[in-house]
Amino acid sequence: MQESSESKPDFRIGQRVHSSGDPCRIGTVRYVGPVQGYSGTWVGVDWDNGEGKHDGTINGVRYFQARSERSGSFVRSQNLSSGISLLQALQLRYRGDTTKEEEDEMYVLSASNKRVNVQLVGKDKIQDKLSRLEELTSASVSYLGVSSPGVPCDIGTNVPNLKELDLTGNLISEWKDVSTICEQLADLFALNLSYNLMAHDMVGLPHLKRIRILVLNNIGINWTQVEILKQSLPEIEELHLMGNKISTIEPASSFAVQGFDYLRLLNLEDNCIADWNEILKLSQLRSLEQLHLSNNSLIRVFYPDDGMMHELLNGYDSCEESHKPFQNLRCLLLGGNNIEDLASIDSLNSFPQLVDIRLSENPVADPGQGGIPRFVLVARLAKVEMLNGSEVSSRERKESEIRYVRLVMSKMQGNSKELQWLHPRFAELKVFHGIEDEKPLVGAAGPQKMASGLLSITLKCVGASIGEKPSLTKKLPGATTVGKLKILCESFFKLKSIKLKLFLQEEGSPLPMLLDDEMATLTDLGIGNESTILVDEES
Repeated sequence: MQESSESKPDFRIGQRVHSSGDPCRIGTVRYVGPVQGYSGTWVGVDWDNGEGKHDGTINGVRYFQARSERSGSFVRSQNLSSGISLLQALQLRYRGDTTKEEEDEMYVLSASNKRVNVQLVGKDKIQDKLSRLEELTSASVSYLGVSSPGVPCDIGTNVPNLKELDLTGNLISEWKDVSTICEQLADLFALNLSYNLMAHDMVGLPHLKRIRILVLNNIGINWTQVEILKQSLPEIEELHLMGNKISTIEPASSFAVQGFDYLRLLNLEDNCIADWNEILKLSQLRSLEQLHLSNNSLIRVFYPDDGMMHELLNGYDSCEESHKPFQNLRCLLLGGNNIEDLASIDSLNSFPQLVDIRLSENPVADPGQGGIPRFVLVARLAKVEMLNGSEVSSRERKESEIRYVRLVMSKMQGNSKELQWLHPRFAELKVFHGIEDEKPLVGAAGPQKMASGLLSITLKCVGASIGEKPSLTKKLPGATTVGKLKILCESFFKLKSIKLKLFLQEEGSPLPMLLDDEMATLTDLGIGNESTILVDEES
């Protein structure tokens, strides 16, 4: 705290402000008044980025409760800004001369919170066009300190053709201000309000009847508010709700969320949902094609049968008839959760239209945590066309399914019921690919023919100290262990005094799979014909 002259208390509790000269440093006013031991009036601010000096306590006296131990600080009112109007921000961004540094920082925040730089190609030509705000159709005024719409009629008069507006990281907190902006922009269909801490009180419910894309990431909204907001979103097609600490889905009057008749994409990434039963409440959204659930706390996935849905919906009065769960869902992103069981993987086959799936950063899909490799995922997921962001080609599917069947055949012993329960697609794939059981000759000491068990394997050196060596393709028995293969590689590539580690390079997988079990055979690992193994050195 620094002493300065008396300043007039221009701020109110709960007001959103930013540091003077730095619109990216945003906080909420939590106290206005005197501070013991210091002259004048001070403003206590709880900073969004957590970079303050204390928790609202000075010299043993608590003035306010900050969100964390060091997110609060006291400042003079002249060192804070209450923001500017939307029109002022548009004029500042598009009519003023920008510096090179400002141009470098000009970006739009995408729906997934990634910065997309604005390319000012042919600046001199577009500067004149943008100086005429009435021709502007897409605008970003992110982190410019916008706190109000300003004079309502000024917005529609100056930017009548605006269709997309990015208000990320500003000081807007009242829904009535959002309503005012949308009422004035007749053509607006995409609105980004991310990182504006919106009030929980939905007073002045916004008129968003023409909005088709709405981004509400990190605004502190809960599902109860979403249900209220839904009434103003009859045409909504994309709704992004990332980073709002949502843990429960709370429909207004039924077990399942109703309405949202045109909603195609719902983004709930980076929230706190742990129970799949919460997600089932979204199963009656008939137009839903994409559901983003990455980085939550889900531990399992299942598809409800008719009996379960009837039981879940029983007792709820609803004028809406029940539909097949997730009947049009094509894309389900589940990366970064805590899914461990194979039953969750197999259940994805029951979703009628599901073809695009993300499972990365889950224990079940991480071989390093005892999970299964990509080829097993492809084989178990009958309809998947895109897995973890990579296309599943027809060749990859065929090779993965054959490898999977051979892997199961090499490991499984037991009755057919147990086999069907553990590997639901095994029998189907075995017949489809015409794979016969291995039958040793009577009296034979080994396999029928050594050649029948040989795999064509390409070995490629990638270790820095190994040096450049041409790749080798070798015929190896499926019974070759990882330990034995390391010894063979030392001989093939004439490597001495180098401790090797091997990786399986899989088509469509961004990272190769470490082969760290020295006793596992190529067959055990599901390594098929024409596979590529990378030869590296221990670090």
